[in-house]
Amino acid sequence: METILLFKEIYLNGFKQLGNWLVKSYFKAFAWFSFAMFVVVLYAFGFRLFTGFSF
Repeated sequence: METILLFKEIYLNGFKQLGNWLVKSYFKAFAWFSFAMFVVVLYAFGFRLFTGFSF
């Protein structure tokens, strides 16, 4: 009986850590994506500014 409870505890702890890892990975990916989109916006603004776009 102790063995089954031990496996249950290891199983539950594994999923707790997995969920935390997924959340961390999601936010890291979202941060890099946001940074890349900001760089694209800066590039587009600079391109329009230097090519004589009339505001």
